[in-house]
Amino acid sequence: MVLYIAMVIVIGVVYAKRASESSHNFLIGGRSLGPWVTAMAAEASDMSGWLLMGLPGVAYWCGLSDAAWTAIGLAIGTYLNWLFVAKRLRVYSHVAGDAITIPDFLSNRFREDKKVILIIAALFILVFFSVYAASCFVTVGKLFSTLFGAKYVYAMIAGAIFVVLYTFIGGFLAESASDFMQGVVMIFALTLVVIFGISHAGGIGAVVANAKSIPGFFEFFGIAQPQVVNGLQQIGESGQPLFGKAAGYGFLTIISTLSWGLGYFGMPQVLLKFMAINKSTELTMSRRIAMVWVIISLSAAVGIGIIGRILYPAELLTQSAAESIFII
Repeated sequence: MVLYIAMVIVIGVVYAKRASESSHNFLIGGRSLGPWVTAMAAEASDMSGWLLMGLPGVAYWCGLSDAAWTAIGLAIGTYLNWLFVAKRLRVYSHVAGDAITIPDFLSNRFREDKKVILIIAALFILVFFSVYAASCFVTVGKLFSTLFGAKYVYAMIAGAIFVVLYTFIGGFLAESASDFMQGVVMIFALTLVVIFGISHAGGIGAVVANAKSIPGFFEFFGIAQPQVVNGLQQIGESGQPLFGKAAGYGFLTIISTLSWGLGYFGMPQVLLKFMAINKSTELTMSRRIAMVWVIISLSAAVGIGIIGRILYPAELLTQSAAESIFII
């Protein structure tokens, strides 16, 4: 962890001079990203802590269906975003006054004089992205408090200061490089946890058998129902957590869950990566890299939650605590 933090700081320092040369370099890296950095940085900044804690927590708490349909929706949304938005945005953002931010692009695209669209778009990003960023800092707080016993609030504040610091120093290029590194760490960590988790649980057969023993836990069209009293899952006399009768997972619920993927079309941290790639012709390669990363990472995240139910059946008894399954 210390090594990772040190590397991110070094990245910020390395790109500091280039970022300070112009606003174009600071905000969009001079449109110089390569296909690998574009792909990995876009997906890592999109998934972030939610992939490591939120999705495994959902799978651990209520089983396969909710987590799997969410993952499928996210994968579809990712692919469609790269296919239909990426190249068009890269080309037209350059044509439309060489726009370097999303509000700037929208304003130039519609050739407005009073900058009403620019202001509205900027306010939307400020409000909603603040909530998103706050959720990422919450993840940092949970991570450090669980791993190192640090106070949750202090860890969250320290994480926020750290992110602001290296971004302020190195700008967009530092942020993209650190996201690329984060993406590499995430996919390796998720994969290794799945491999060691399956081994420790006694093999895939044991994991599947345990999941099937819980009503609705290992179904695509049903969902497990933990027996909860005052937010705490109840434990039976055998020491195992109690579940009620499985609930249905209907068509409208599936459509609603799949719609998570629609969010990708408006994520500024992803769209900016499209705008910042060096050549629009490299986006095809970036899309392929991104999809491989997404499919492996999402599958592993769901798997961690399922595996966690056999390894730690009674340790995480609230829905919030379930988000820590990847960490423990």
